[in-house]
Amino acid sequence: MTRHIPLEGVENFRDFGGYDTACGRGLKRGVLYRSANHANATEADLATMRDLGVEVIVDLRRPLERQREPSRRWEGFSGRVIENDIEDVHGDWATQMASVPDIDANWFYEDSIGFYRKGPFEARHVDLFSRYFQALAETDGAVVVHCAAGKDRTGMICAFTHHIAGVHRDDLISDYLATNHEGRILHRVNFLRDYIKNLTGKTVSDEALRVAVSVHEDYLDTALSEIEARCGTMDNYLRDVLGVDDAHRQRIADKILA
Repeated sequence: MTRHIPLEGVENFRDFGGYDTACGRGLKRGVLYRSANHANATEADLATMRDLGVEVIVDLRRPLERQREPSRRWEGFSGRVIENDIEDVHGDWATQMASVPDIDANWFYEDSIGFYRKGPFEARHVDLFSRYFQALAETDGAVVVHCAAGKDRTGMICAFTHHIAGVHRDDLISDYLATNHEGRILHRVNFLRDYIKNLTGKTVSDEALRVAVSVHEDYLDTALSEIEARCGTMDNYLRDVLGVDDAHRQRIADKILA
């Protein structure tokens, strides 16, 4: 089954539906999409998203990220865009790097672990995740969720969606790790090398950049472990932190399950 949809200027665009679920109904295809940011979307890319029936776009990026790389929309787009201007304590990469003398592979790994530990409970993410699940229960069209690279913030919210749907953990992890496509990694390393140099003046090794553009099962495990430590279960987190109660979950199931 091919999940990846090759676009010209939008990386990592793929359908994260189509998995078997515990209830036996299965997760629909053509309803749930994930990607990197849409700043470099071509007219053909925009037409593809339009033709896929996308009615909700969830942009998980910080305000500064959106300012640096403004999203493109297709002409006549009238759907819902979910974003916010709430700042988080983790901060922007460029700001953090300015005070670090040596940015190596371990820096990116530890930075990601710290992000995933705090991420599920950051005020800006709680707001965005909650509104995403609300929209998922309400819209008749397709939803695309993205951040800057479509791997960390996007990876978390997709994993939470898979949990609600009853997707087996092996498939949940497999979908999360699908970001680590070798061709995408090489392309992203080349992009990020110059991007970081222009933003910070720092030169970062390819070894470190490969960690920066990849995901690791440890990252998602860190988020899930922190949720269990603070809330007891993922279901408690969804209900008590994100406001996704049983009635809300049923509406989501009606939308995304076959």
